[in-house]
Amino acid sequence: MADTSPDMAASPSPSPDTTTPRKRIVVVGLGMVGIAFIEKLIKLDTQRQYEIIVIGEEPHVAYNRVGLTSFFSHREVEQLYLNPLEWYKQHLQTSSLTHHLSTLVTSLSPLTKTLTISPPPSTPSLTTLPYDHLILATGSRALLPTSTPGHDASGVFVYRTISDLQQLITWSSDSRIKGSTGVVVGGGLLGLEAAKALMDLGAFDRVVVIERNGWVLSRQVDGEAGGLVLEGVRGLGVEVLVRKRVKEVDCEEGDEGGKDERVKGIRFEDGEYLACSTVCFAIGIKARDELAREAGIECAERGGGGIMVDDSLRTSAPDVYAIGECASWQGQTFGLIGPGVEMADVLAFNLTQAHLHTPRVFKRPDLSTKLKLLGVEVASFGDFFADRDGPRELPPKLRRELKKKSGGGKAEVKALTYKDPFLSIYKKYIFTSDGKYLLGGMMIGDTSDYVRLVPLVKTQKELDIPPSQLILGAKKSGDDGDDDDLPDDTQICSCHNVIKADLVSPLKAGTCTSLGDLKSCTKAGTGCGGCMPLVTSIFNRTMASLGTEVKNNLCPHFPQYSRADLYNIISVKRLRTLPDVMREAGGADPESLGCEVCKPAIASIFASLWNDHVMSPAHHGLQDTNDRFMGNIQRNGTFSVVPRVAAGEITPEKLIVIGEVAREYNLYTKITGGQRIDMFGARKQDLLKIWKKLVDAGMESGHAYAKSLRTVKSCVGTTWCRFGVGDSVGMAVRLEERYKGLRAPHKFKGGVSGCVRECAEAGNKDFGLIATDKGFNILICGNGGTTPKHSILLAKDVPPTNVIPILDRFLMFYIRTADKLQRTARWLEALPGGIDYLKEVILDDRLGICASLEAQMQELVDSYFDEWAEAINNPTLQERFKQFANTDEGQPPMEVEIDRGQERPVMWPREDEGGSAKEDFKGLRDKWSSTTWQPVLEASYFKGADDLPNGISASIKRGDTQLAVWRIKGKYYASQQMCPHKRTFALSDGLVGTDPSPSSCSSTTLPPSPPTTPSSSSPSTSPPHSPTSSSTPPTTTTSSSCTTNPSGPSSPWISCPFHKRNFSLTSGSCKNDTELSIATFDVEEREDGMVYVKLPPIDELDRELGTKKWMVKKGEAGEGQFSELDEMNKRKGVEGKKGRRGRKPGASEAGREVGKRMVEAVGGGGCGGPGLEW
Repeated sequence: MADTSPDMAASPSPSPDTTTPRKRIVVVGLGMVGIAFIEKLIKLDTQRQYEIIVIGEEPHVAYNRVGLTSFFSHREVEQLYLNPLEWYKQHLQTSSLTHHLSTLVTSLSPLTKTLTISPPPSTPSLTTLPYDHLILATGSRALLPTSTPGHDASGVFVYRTISDLQQLITWSSDSRIKGSTGVVVGGGLLGLEAAKALMDLGAFDRVVVIERNGWVLSRQVDGEAGGLVLEGVRGLGVEVLVRKRVKEVDCEEGDEGGKDERVKGIRFEDGEYLACSTVCFAIGIKARDELAREAGIECAERGGGGIMVDDSLRTSAPDVYAIGECASWQGQTFGLIGPGVEMADVLAFNLTQAHLHTPRVFKRPDLSTKLKLLGVEVASFGDFFADRDGPRELPPKLRRELKKKSGGGKAEVKALTYKDPFLSIYKKYIFTSDGKYLLGGMMIGDTSDYVRLVPLVKTQKELDIPPSQLILGAKKSGDDGDDDDLPDDTQICSCHNVIKADLVSPLKAGTCTSLGDLKSCTKAGTGCGGCMPLVTSIFNRTMASLGTEVKNNLCPHFPQYSRADLYNIISVKRLRTLPDVMREAGGADPESLGCEVCKPAIASIFASLWNDHVMSPAHHGLQDTNDRFMGNIQRNGTFSVVPRVAAGEITPEKLIVIGEVAREYNLYTKITGGQRIDMFGARKQDLLKIWKKLVDAGMESGHAYAKSLRTVKSCVGTTWCRFGVGDSVGMAVRLEERYKGLRAPHKFKGGVSGCVRECAEAGNKDFGLIATDKGFNILICGNGGTTPKHSILLAKDVPPTNVIPILDRFLMFYIRTADKLQRTARWLEALPGGIDYLKEVILDDRLGICASLEAQMQELVDSYFDEWAEAINNPTLQERFKQFANTDEGQPPMEVEIDRGQERPVMWPREDEGGSAKEDFKGLRDKWSSTTWQPVLEASYFKGADDLPNGISASIKRGDTQLAVWRIKGKYYASQQMCPHKRTFALSDGLVGTDPSPSSCSSTTLPPSPPTTPSSSSPSTSPPHSPTSSSTPPTTTTSSSCTTNPSGPSSPWISCPFHKRNFSLTSGSCKNDTELSIATFDVEEREDGMVYVKLPPIDELDRELGTKKWMVKKGEAGEGQFSELDEMNKRKGVEGKKGRRGRKPGASEAGREVGKRMVEAVGGGGCGGPGLEW
């Protein structure tokens, strides 16, 4: 079995030119700069003249250190990886890249060109590593004031690595820490990031920042700007003490008589004292130059040290280079990612291209920065302290003019300042004394002009407008991201030094055709992510200029309309069924069945407008996987059941009922992140009985399956909390009761916090409230997930009576105008005018629609009903909650196992290791030894199917084989029930679709398609109802600009409800995965009232398609993903029981090792297949 550990030490592939051995490049340091160098080297080394070995000290592959704070929200280091583990495996073979993790370089010998290393975990025999070229990218370490007493006590941390964060998380989970004070020493960039981290932990009542200067960010902004940042930070609940110096960290004896001292407080040089439990030092960094220093390589003695390099990044030792934070260039080290990436670019170019081009040299880097700290936008660019320290560099033309003057002349500068105390905006731009050149500047509160001003400084071009116009003539709100007038050399992504031309070139060359391709190719947007709105704008405009329209139509069935367009059409014309919508707004085929994209979107629009039951006949066939049976479908085809627990408030009696239900039906239970209880493993045939017990106890559907309101999370507020300012529980209950069941383009969540301590995390919800002494601050358009987004302030100090009207307007405006599956955060980003425009619409009624929005919301609220209760009381729905239509028997779709005392399905094996069934199932039609017509179900089961958008389907049990039968538009179809992608058994519950009719697209004639191959079974004439007639004549098909169905509208496909693999119900082929297929069968209805399927003998059917053969079994996925972790715990004497201690890494020395090794123990992969949106 392939090694899935991140630490790979296999032999690289041989050089294409076997007569010339490859030179070996060894990179020490697998950080952001190290991986940037490797990526650039692989891209430029087209002749494959190098093999690359990289040594990483941490147990992780390269991760995004700029986005480190996001780790507190998801706690998954994989989400920070700059490249997935598969990337390293791929380049092991294609680019001879080998990487070793958890490995230290202990010594370096420039004379023998060798490294001595600690043995890598996967290659214990490897202790010496020779090199041809050595790249030192060892980075820097966070400074600890070792001369300060108590600096090494328990409770003292730095903020630099994943390990630092894991230790801080473990420490803060101690009950003794809860409610205490956390202190950050240092008010720079890293200090404010650390302060946010302490706030996010939620363990501290107070978070205090200590800054020795008179303002924060003293290295980036002046005193006036720093004071404005200070106000913003304090306004978010962080205390800041300025002009304070720490004298000592006061400690108390630990649990072992003083051997483990714990932080007790901080004593300042002025004698004042601050009690605290935790201290995080963020006072700077120091270059990690000890390896080079001990090897005799020249290093800087002053400042932060560093390995001295020349303009080519060479050190004093032959063939040894240094890049990134460990390098000292002209006596200066750089703590930003941008200069490090520029060093990596220069060095990679010189090692691969210098024999063909003039070698590049490293020049003074651009230290401009733009970021958002604790909600405050901050930017500095160019020579931003030129008015204080004098200009570092002048434009060449000005230098020449000064030289002509007697005495050489003296450079003078002038600063233009703008300050708006009402909007907390401060800008200072620094010019030459004649106002002709912009040298640098800083911005607080509004950084929208940053991307336009940085090129003016870098190019040192003479201005053609008065300096005042750069501030007073700033573009209007909402124009951010307009890239029309940006020159090609404008830096778009400062993290990876990507200019506009780097983005445009691959689009014009055709090598990148999507936004994802562009990010992968250029790395733009993969650092801090702040450039993505501009990257997206450049992508859209460039594609449009190439004649490639970036369409927003819902799907090929609606080539002219977006989801918002259809919402308005359906609303104005009062449409209530899919056929109505197809006739009014579809393409040239008004009888189309739609597809798995448009059907759920239209179902959601119907629900947002008319609020009919999702299982009503006209709507049930439109519902996606989860809404179809009002429960989230799980890996083994069972469902989860989540009753509503408004605001997380629940009585003991209801808790007891939930426990009894879970025990009776053997359901796996888990507390969700939304403050409610999830019960997993409910069989379809048990859902109605489970719901009835819950409804009888006073509970209702929690809509965890729907694109609707999920939860409104709350802290206890004034109900219990001594710090509470507002009744967060009461408000959250009212909001959840109001908006429950409300369908929207995407799921949305709310939160209400009782004070600025924000325990309910309202600041990252689609709507959130934070109590103030005057009411509530309303925040909107935040979300977690794969692309987290902090909420934006909509209104301040809103009285409780005004909260609901504002939220009614906001949610209805979102429902009316958002795109399909568009979260509120992405919707706001795409909304012309952004938050300012939204405020005008929602708060100022600019469009005059507020009354309409409120009335429409009230109409939906008044029409609410509990979907579970309706289903329980509707006898016609009960037949749908059966596993098989022809028998009451049940059949487990996969094996289960016991994990931590609860039953769960076994793990899916990897697709490339037997997880997918890639047999030629579609070819079985020609291989059966014989077939006969066999009755399977009464035709009355399909009554009314021809009038429904998905027809009617049934799951049939025949021997040990599960089959699926459909009646769609007057025709019957039959296939195996198993989707071969993950070997799941639920095709009959999928969405039926057809491609657009060829006549709806511009087309060209293609050769006739061959006739259907006749069956080799017993002779029989195919019936009128069968779509698989052997006498079908050749047909002429068309190719068009949109995907079309070559067989015409009579050839539907079924979309698997798990991962949307689409299979033709006639040929059995898979439309979006050519390796997969399904078996199909002839089927007909006869005069005796039965539906017949043409099947082989049962033993032959079971041999090829039997459930016992294909169901996923225990052991197929190999050893558990934590088997190595559990074994390690046993060896270290840690109390295990399925890794119990391993689930809290960092609780001890052994636990910290567990935390470092956890990623190695967990393989790649994840939910779903390619192209899915979760």
